[in-house]
Amino acid sequence: MQSRTDGLYAKGVGDIADQLRVEFLDEVKETLERLIFLITEVRHEQHSLSDLVSEIQKTTLTFKGQAHNFDLPALATVALRAEDYLANVKHYPPRTLDDLQTFVETMVDIADKPYDEDREISKLVRNLPAKVRLDETILDVRNVEVLLVMHHGAATHFVEREMQECGYRISTCTSTLDALPLIIRTKPDLVIISAMMPELSGIDLASGLAEMPATRNIPTALITSLPADDPYLQLLNKRVPIIHKNASFGDDLADALSKLFLI
Repeated sequence: MQSRTDGLYAKGVGDIADQLRVEFLDEVKETLERLIFLITEVRHEQHSLSDLVSEIQKTTLTFKGQAHNFDLPALATVALRAEDYLANVKHYPPRTLDDLQTFVETMVDIADKPYDEDREISKLVRNLPAKVRLDETILDVRNVEVLLVMHHGAATHFVEREMQECGYRISTCTSTLDALPLIIRTKPDLVIISAMMPELSGIDLASGLAEMPATRNIPTALITSLPADDPYLQLLNKRVPIIHKNASFGDDLADALSKLFLI
């Protein structure tokens, strides 16, 4: 039987990696069983929702890194989305418990069938709950996936709120290097990238996405506080619209969405 790691590691190391993967999946199943039990206890008011949130945050932090290392992209992606769902929200609406159960049950299904070749991650994420709004209100959510490649902060919260006002499903990635494989796997309907990012700049990522055959049809926009005549922006691929963090933000966003055929 061919190993899952054939071609990835030097001779002999693949067998070790396969064994570690099996042990990791066993640990994943045990952890998720505990979370399912904890969800039941929360429903019966034997534990608080904050207890469950804390446990899921610890779990997703562990899962997303190790799942990536063990070539389990579906599990890593759902763990990341669960972590992002809970980010920066202090008070949770009534649907939160049901939403968290959906995340956990989705990870259970992945752990039971980790190598399901028919599983499409881009469809999987669209069946996950939409992120909780920062202002805790609930609006109808459109089936439009928007990925923000930005650091968490006031600017990100502002953009997130504006996009949620449009009814879009929002997720956030804080690293341009992590964003590239995430975009390829999840195929968002729109990617908005901050220009100034460490390691790989937002301009580099946006231009690369506009050129690569695998991503050139994924609508991409750049958001920046740089002035329109800044020479750095001249390096951006001309197909990528620019959204400025100033008084023209609303008009720029509407113009970008129009150019990308999203409104």
